[in-house]
This record gives sequence, structure tokens and C-alpha cells, in this order.
Amino acid sequence: MVPRCRGVEGCLLSIFLSIIFLSFAANAAVKTYDFNIQVKNVSRLCHAKPIVTVNGMFPGPTVYVREGDQLLINVTNHAQYNISIHWHGLKQFRNGWADGPAYITQCPVQTGQSYLYNITVTGQRGTLWWHAHILWLRATVYGALVIMPKEGTPFPFPQPYLETNIILGEWWNQDVETIVNQANKLGLPPGPSDAHTINGKPGPLFPCSEKYTYALEVEYGKTYLLRIINAALNDELFFAIAGHTMTVVEIDAVYVKPFTTQAILIAPGQTTNVLIKADQPPNRYFMAARAFEDAPITVDNKTATAILQYRGIPNTVLPTLPLLPASNDTKFALSYNSKLKSLNSPQFPANVPLQIDRHLFFTIGLGVNPCSTCPNGTHLVASLNNVTFVMPQVGLLQAHYSNISGVFRTDFPDRPPTPFNYTGAPLTANLGTTIGTRLTKLPFNSTVELVLQDTNLLSVESHPFHLHGFNFFVVGTGIGNFDPKKDPAKFNLVDPPERNTIGVPTGGWTAFRFRADNPGVWFMHCHLELHTMWGLKMAFVVENGKSAEESVLPPPKDLPPC
Repeated sequence: MVPRCRGVEGCLLSIFLSIIFLSFAANAAVKTYDFNIQVKNVSRLCHAKPIVTVNGMFPGPTVYVREGDQLLINVTNHAQYNISIHWHGLKQFRNGWADGPAYITQCPVQTGQSYLYNITVTGQRGTLWWHAHILWLRATVYGALVIMPKEGTPFPFPQPYLETNIILGEWWNQDVETIVNQANKLGLPPGPSDAHTINGKPGPLFPCSEKYTYALEVEYGKTYLLRIINAALNDELFFAIAGHTMTVVEIDAVYVKPFTTQAILIAPGQTTNVLIKADQPPNRYFMAARAFEDAPITVDNKTATAILQYRGIPNTVLPTLPLLPASNDTKFALSYNSKLKSLNSPQFPANVPLQIDRHLFFTIGLGVNPCSTCPNGTHLVASLNNVTFVMPQVGLLQAHYSNISGVFRTDFPDRPPTPFNYTGAPLTANLGTTIGTRLTKLPFNSTVELVLQDTNLLSVESHPFHLHGFNFFVVGTGIGNFDPKKDPAKFNLVDPPERNTIGVPTGGWTAFRFRADNPGVWFMHCHLELHTMWGLKMAFVVENGKSAEESVLPPPKDLPPC
């Protein structure tokens, strides 16, 4: 309804403002979802077991939203475990209450209780995902989060004929929480998964899996957009399609300069959008995923498959397998990652911080600490700057917002306590770490450069790190020890990839930059679930700015209690 007005100019102004308001209301919709956390019996690899799901689905439902929309997701917990859901990659400006990591930004939703995640999607479009963020429940509690561009805004690449989600995961035949609890009692890692999966299905190379195979039917000559998500708990994965190349157009919901590749590498937590053209002889072709591991670590090395099937080809035709990189092909991994560059166009600029207020250098290490209940008296741990993070009993954001003392300290070290040859021969002595709930405080709008350095404490290994609440620019990476005098001269400050999750190479380092313009408490952790459990995590406290618009929003009334 047009408001009442006086005079021609007043009427015109009122009509103009009404049109703007109605246009905004039409474009910025409210999307609502109900997530019922419930246990369901599921069978894979000839084994049936009860698993925790959302709405009985494995993987869970895809959340569709448009840039600018408000997203209301009501999570009701009917399972025996406490639950929280993280919306991986959503920036949640001033609104850490909806971020989801248990005991960081909220206490978990207890059995029989509900929590409404109230999210406004601002300045983001592309493929993200959601998953449980407590215990190892994300083994089965995960799904895609697809943010479409605003109405009338095209992709900066050819419009695909159709699109689909390809979610890579892991499957254990036994109950995952039971396996993890048994391993923790021994102070050792749990065994690797029994299969990788594509959209929850391992594919026909596994027993009892003919009907548990995902198939994508394509029409000759058409172009398809695959939204690929690595929801695996502990494995970086190669992915390829027999006979077809892929054009990478987006990573972690940020457009990149397109390039063509035979295979992609995707770490846990990362997303990659690729275009494929159905331009090969009509047939059935395997899509395949297998672990990348260039360190002496035990992983699930079996290959998950799905089928790309041209219309009209019968199911009796045997598919052909793609040629995946070797499982330890470091050269491919480094080459692939070096091709990822931000689009950096006028419409989608790469706003890389050039002046840095705070330089941080974090070493990644494994360690061994005393354990009075473990058979050999010790247990394996992990640390950043020799600090093994201890989870609090109340949410860190609530403690920060309400000035609750004694929950955390803000003295996380900017650099390791003792420099050493980080990537030389493996170190097997003096492996103890300090423990504590220690955070790094950052002034609002300050600029940060963080170098993550892998180390040889017990073993070098690749680590995918995820920062909540922000994207960051990956300005440099290398093998060996970071050289603060020489390496910064090689940084890409023009079009570096912008991500929320980055793989630190085995025996190497990665440098990234971000602007701390999102007040709150934001988790940063290795996205290998094993290492997160062992303490390879910390958090940033970003202080409020000068105005209410630069300050943390008040907590919602239904924030779960601890």
C-alpha cells in the first residue's frame, strides 16, 4: 500500500520509496527449515546400524537459499546425543550465536530440546555445507547448503543446463561414537573408515553395494554444474570422472579464474564447483574418489564410485574407471592448488589486506601427554604452538558477551615457545604439550597474517584448517620451513584464492590474511576430526567496534543452556 502524501513531489517520493521497499521484500525472502535429529537404521557394505540423521535422511536435506535471504532453521533433538549444527562457511556477521560449534558459540541442543538458528545470508553466494559440530556425529549428520545469486544476477561462467550435489563422505560399519570412545580409552587413534561414499553411497566396487550407488543421468551436448563437498572426517580426496575434464569455477563459495583439470583435490571442509560437458561418446562412466595421503599415516585407501550415465545407455553396460592421481602424488596436489586464483573482477574483487597489524606464526604438532586411565600411561594429543586446547563447559561466546570470568584466557602465544627445525628428521622425544583454554584477542577491523607451519613432531602430515566467521586470502604456501625474510616477497597479493578452509601441505606451511571485522568468538581448528578431538584448535576473540552495528548481537532467548 502506498502511504498518504502531500503534493506531487511528496507523492512521487513516497511511491518511489514504496517501490524500493516492495522490491527488497520481494527479493529478500525468509526460508524456513525443520531439522529433526533422529536415529534411523541404515545399511551399507552388508552391515546395518542405527545412525543419527536429519529428518531420517543420509546425507541430510539440502538447504537452498538466495543471497540476501533470512534463513530460519529449527533444530529439534530426538536423538540420545547432544547436538549442534554448524553452517560451514557462512560468515554470520555479529551473529556467532548461529554459528554452531558446541561449547564455542553455544551449548549443545539437549535431547528433547529445540533451537532456532536465525541466519541472514549477506554478501555470499555459492556452495557451502552444514554438519554436526559435536563429538564425531558429522560422520552422518551433514548436507549441502546452496546459496543462489540474487535474482537477475548471472553466474560469471556459462549457465549450466542442470546442477547437482556431489557430497563425499566416509562410512564405518560399526558405531562411530563407540569406536572413538574405545580408542580414547587406549589413548590411540580409532581405525580408519570402511569406505568412502558419494552422496552417502560407496558404489559397486564394495560388497552389497550395487543398489547403493549414486547415478547422474546426462544428456549429450549439455553442460552440468557439480557442487562437490568433502564431508569426510579425516581424508583429503582426489575426485575425477572417467573420460571427462572438469572446469573449476568456484571454491568455498568464492568464484575463481576458471581452469580445466582431469582431477581435483578437495580437503575435508572444502567445496569445489566444476562444470562438465557431456561431450564424450554416450556410455556409462565412473566418477571416483580416493584418499590423498603423502605421509606415513594409515587412511582408508579404498575408492568410492558413482556413475555418470548418458541418457539411453542401458544399466547393463560396464562403466570405465577414471585415472586418479596416485594416492601420494604430492606434485599433483601442489600443482592443482597453485592454479586456484580469485576471480578479482570489478564485481567480485579480491580485497586482500596489504597493511598487516598482527603477524601470527602457529606450529602444528602431534604430542604425547600423561593419561592415568590409559593402558600405557600416555595418550596422543595435538597442539598449536605447543598448546593443546581444552574445551570449556560453557559457550565461549556467552562467557565473552556476559564477561564470565575463569572460562578462558586471552594469552594464546603468537609464536611457538621454542623455535626448532620444524620439518627436519622426526622428533620423538620431549613431546609433552601445555593444556588450556587459551584464545587470541583481536581489535575490531584489525588485519591479521597467520602462517601455519607443519612440524615433524612424531610425523609431518597435511592439515586442513577451517576458520569460522571469516573468509581469508591464501597468499602463500611452500614446502619446508617458512622463511620470514624470503618467503613474503613471493606472496600473491593480487588474486590469491579466498577460502574458509585451507590445506597446510605435509612438511610445509601456508600463509593467509584476513580482516577481523566480525565481532565475536570464532573457532579455528584442523578439520581432520581426529586432530580436532586431540586438541588441534583455538579461537579468536574479535572485540566490538565503536558502534552498535560493529558489536555482537544480543543472544537469542532460546539459546541452549549448558
